[in-house]
Amino acid sequence: MHKLLGVFFLVWFSLQVNAQDSLAVVQDTAKTHSWKRAALFSAVIPGSGQIYNHIAMPKGKKKAYWKVPLIYAGLGAATYFVVKNNMLKNDFRSEYESRKIGNAPSNFLEYDDQSLLTLYTTHRNKRDFAILGLGLVYLLNIVDAAVEAHFVNFDISEDLSLSIHPTMYNSSSYGVSFQFKFR
Repeated sequence: MHKLLGVFFLVWFSLQVNAQDSLAVVQDTAKTHSWKRAALFSAVIPGSGQIYNHIAMPKGKKKAYWKVPLIYAGLGAATYFVVKNNMLKNDFRSEYESRKIGNAPSNFLEYDDQSLLTLYTTHRNKRDFAILGLGLVYLLNIVDAAVEAHFVNFDISEDLSLSIHPTMYNSSSYGVSFQFKFR
């Protein structure tokens, strides 16, 4: 236990700590890429946040524009299912109401009244799920733009590494060595 505590303190106190002088203020002149702006752009016009991120990326890393057709395909498909199921729901409701006031069946001759109510409920539920899907695609569009904006200046080069090695400081002291390479 005593050796384990000694190794812990050795590793803890062997870390180098660098502090800045409080008087030295360095201003960053590089314009930062705003994730809030990317999210706002995508909220106003779906896909525009992805275009904003694509323009800000350095050459060779520009890959954000390919998501825009997928966003519009998802929004279009969800809108199609909302409209289609809403129209079917309305048709079944109007046929059922028409039959209840004494009119002869006109559109859906093969269905009785109970079947019309079941179909009405089914298509109402499908419409509601399609609305939920539409909202989900829209929300994922905004989240994707915000997350990708964080990675505009992210460095994923081969020069980044971490190596951990056991180290013996003297004949009775053991420790762990961490080595970070940033470039």
